[in-house]
Amino acid sequence: MGAHLGHLLLEGPDDVRGGGHRGGQAAADAALAAFDVTAYARSRSTVLPERRRGASRLSPYVRHGLLSLPEVWDAVADGPPQDRRRYRDELLWQEFARHLYARLGPALAEPLRFHPPERLVEQEWDEDMACVSWVRAELENDGWLVNQTRMWWSSHWTVRHGRSWREGEDDFFRHLLDGSRAANRLGWQWTIGSGTGKPYGFSRWQVEKRAPQLCRSCPLSHACPIQDWPDAPRGPAVERSLVSERTEVAVPGAGPDAPVVRGDPEAVWVTAESLGDRDPALAAHPDLPVVFVFDEPLLYSLRLSGKRLVFIAESLADLSGRRDVEVRLGQVPQELAGTPLATTFAPVPGFARHSSAMTLAGLYPWPWLAAPRNQRLSSYSAWRKGVDR
Repeated sequence: MGAHLGHLLLEGPDDVRGGGHRGGQAAADAALAAFDVTAYARSRSTVLPERRRGASRLSPYVRHGLLSLPEVWDAVADGPPQDRRRYRDELLWQEFARHLYARLGPALAEPLRFHPPERLVEQEWDEDMACVSWVRAELENDGWLVNQTRMWWSSHWTVRHGRSWREGEDDFFRHLLDGSRAANRLGWQWTIGSGTGKPYGFSRWQVEKRAPQLCRSCPLSHACPIQDWPDAPRGPAVERSLVSERTEVAVPGAGPDAPVVRGDPEAVWVTAESLGDRDPALAAHPDLPVVFVFDEPLLYSLRLSGKRLVFIAESLADLSGRRDVEVRLGQVPQELAGTPLATTFAPVPGFARHSSAMTLAGLYPWPWLAAPRNQRLSSYSAWRKGVDR
């Protein structure tokens, strides 16, 4: 991979390696089959020891369409009621993030309802803190973090140190195998309080509760820089909230409700949003060849960690054991120009941009957990009330 994609990567061509998840449908199905939702409500926020973590670790597979939210939802149907409800609430949060991104597109990078706190007085970032250095190592090595440590890092980055949340979100996006602009941006916005007006504070007691061995091993245990809560004042409200009113779904939209067939496709175009065997377009055309394009201009601008592209390459390699798969590198519309394609709609701006310049003989619906409609997106709780799940 380094020989072909190394010039696009954060690390360069000589240090390309995978993360803590293996890509592919086989790995995704095995992970889902092994997941037991029992005790999830109690252990989902456990950080250490790792053997006691209740987090499912399914998010990279969901992010890349190897598992859909509806099938993960169904997979926990027989779990204990409290654990099932808590886990399904997390799935709905992911769906809410996709709805926001489908409506706002790149505008999700703007504060939703409140501006970040105006304190912004940077403190020195102490590299000797065991908790934040451990989180950083797991992020860079594995490309995956439990939600608890994502909140620790983003709060430490923004609320306590006053750094730009957009820069922090970009940093996460480069490394996380489940990195998506939808969930990643919403998570950071929640941390800085742009949705609720209340920033999330990170202090020592969270580490002692969720990963006490980090505090015990920390050289700063007797002079902890996060002993107390950070100063986290409420930020001012934005003048016009992007999510305060009921508006029709806009860019990139919800996609079709049913397949849109305009001709006979010659290949199935799969995207990084939908790499699984059960992708609707793949399932509808089992005998057609498959094509995937690494978007060279986009990847050059993003400078992702190699482990993200290794995960995609492993997924494509796994798919190639069952389908004829062609992988290209270049500008997506140019690489696919003139070929009638079948594809599955993806609720991201890049899909709308590229697909408008292609010949789509078949467009298939995205597998929503709760299809977008004219809903209030001012908050998760407001949106949740209107969801039939």
